Amino acid sequence: MLKNLPVKSVVHKGLTIEGYSRAAVQSYWRIPELKLGFDLGGSPWAFTGTPTIFVTHAHLDHLAAIPVFVARRRMMRMEPPKIYMPEENVENVQRLLQVWQRLDRGRMLCELVGVKPGDEIEHSREHVVTVFATKHTVPSVGYVVWDRRRKLKSEFHGLEGSQIRDLKLAGTDVTAEVRSPLVCYVGDSAPAGLDGYPPVFEAQILITELTFFRPEHRKEKIHKFGHTHLDDLIERADRFKNELIIAAHFSTRYEDRQVKAAVDQRMPESLRSRVHLWM
Repeated sequence: MLKNLPVKSVVHKGLTIEGYSRAAVQSYWRIPELKLGFDLGGSPWAFTGTPTIFVTHAHLDHLAAIPVFVARRRMMRMEPPKIYMPEENVENVQRLLQVWQRLDRGRMLCELVGVKPGDEIEHSREHVVTVFATKHTVPSVGYVVWDRRRKLKSEFHGLEGSQIRDLKLAGTDVTAEVRSPLVCYVGDSAPAGLDGYPPVFEAQILITELTFFRPEHRKEKIHKFGHTHLDDLIERADRFKNELIIAAHFSTRYEDRQVKAAVDQRMPESLRSRVHLWM
C-alpha cells in the first residue's frame, strides 16, 4: 500500500486506531473495524476505502483534504462517501467542492450531512453515533460511537426458553436496547467540551487533544482559543474512566521528548498508565 502521509496505529480490544494529529499541521483518524474515520486534515491513501467520515470543525488542519478524499474515491470507482460535519459548514463546503470540481474537471461526489449537538446517527446495526458540543473558535462538535445490543429484560430473567418463545410469539417485546460508549473523539476543544458530556469520560477509548503543556502558558488564553492544557487533564484525573486515552494534537513548538517528559513527570500514574501519547 502506498504510504503518502504518516500514520500511527494502536490496537485495543479488537479495534485499530490509525492516524496522525499535529496542531496546525493535519489531523486524520480512522477505525477500520467500524468503517469510519474522524476529520480530513490529510488523506492517507490507505484511508480511501473508509466510507464514512465524521468531521469536528472546518479548520484547515482538520478539513483541507476533503477534495482529495472525495476525488480519490470516485477515481477508484467507490461509492460516494458520507461526510458528517457541523451544520454551519455544509453550505460552504458544498461551494468549495463545486469550485474544485471546475478546477479539477472531475465530479466531486459525496453526501454532506450537517449535524448539531444532540443528534443521533444510525451508523450500523450494532453502532450508533451521538454528537456533542465542543468549545472552539469556530463551530465544532465531538462524536461518541456507541455499541448497542438487544438483551433480555430483567423481568424475564429466570424464565425458560420455551416461556420466552411463547411471550415473543404473543407479541411481547422481551428485549431492551443496551448501549455502552465505545469510542469518543473530541477534536479541538477547551475543557468545557469534555465537561459538558459525561460519556466523554466513560468511553472505552477516548481520543482527545493535548495541545499545550508548559506551566508558563496561560490557561485562560489557551481555553479562549479552544484548546486543552496538560493541567486540564490532570485536574480531571479522577473523572477519566476510559481504558485507553489517546492524547494528540501537540503544538508544533514542542518536540516529542518534551511532551513525554512533562507528562511522565506531572501526570498521576493512575491516569498516565492509560494515556497513549500520539507521537
